Amino acid sequence: MTGPARAMLVTGAGTGIGAAVAARAASEGWRVTICGRRAGLLGEVATRTGARSVVADVTDAAAVEALVAGAVADSGRLDCVVANAGVMRSGSVLDLDVADWDLTMRTNLTSVFLLARAALPHLMASGGSLVAVASIAALRAPGSAAAYAVSKAGLVMLTQTIARDFGAAGVRANVVCPGWVRTEMADEEMTEFGTPLGLDREMAYREVTRLVPQARPAEAAEVAAAITWLAGPDASYVNGACLVVDGGTVLVDPGTVGLDFSLAARTSLD
Repeated sequence: MTGPARAMLVTGAGTGIGAAVAARAASEGWRVTICGRRAGLLGEVATRTGARSVVADVTDAAAVEALVAGAVADSGRLDCVVANAGVMRSGSVLDLDVADWDLTMRTNLTSVFLLARAALPHLMASGGSLVAVASIAALRAPGSAAAYAVSKAGLVMLTQTIARDFGAAGVRANVVCPGWVRTEMADEEMTEFGTPLGLDREMAYREVTRLVPQARPAEAAEVAAAITWLAGPDASYVNGACLVVDGGTVLVDPGTVGLDFSLAARTSLD
């Protein structure tokens, strides 16, 4: 006789990576609760995956407490939280206004603090895990994305402090740092980037991934596979890790782009 299904809560699950995580986790037998701000999109994901959907503002402490309590009441337990909700406001420090900075920090960073604070007692009880979705912008400074990059860098360290402080209590906390991924938010960024250059969406994706060794953006399902692996028992001794899922983007040395060192080496040996 088997016990109750493992239970997962996924934020920002109406589209993109969050929706892909819900689908992957459900296919692996997890009981999934999804949340987001748009009821229609959440309902579509719930219909496809069998997930329970909740409209919630993850920047509101009381709403987060109710979200976690409801997920636990529905499933009888909580084994994993995937913190995926996020926003992007472009601009340098001089371009951003205070409202955009505050919104980015509340959504991308403070919301995960609130979520972890509400979920940790349940994760300690189940020996569960937290997986946060950051970005390679947490590791390398992008242009005109000061608030986004700072919030994601903070998210990496927040996750690692949870790993450090609660590992002995049986909780694992890890972070995934994707590069470009085909999502609704990235589609909007491709339009913003490409339109002034006369590039359509596909051309813009090709341009921004031109230096990526795999020469393409990720699909949301590829990132979801990494997240569900970290959430599950096969990653039982992975704690505090920062898993980069970027097709090799951060490996590239911009100073050597366009140089053929293999040819240079052959020439020097002749």
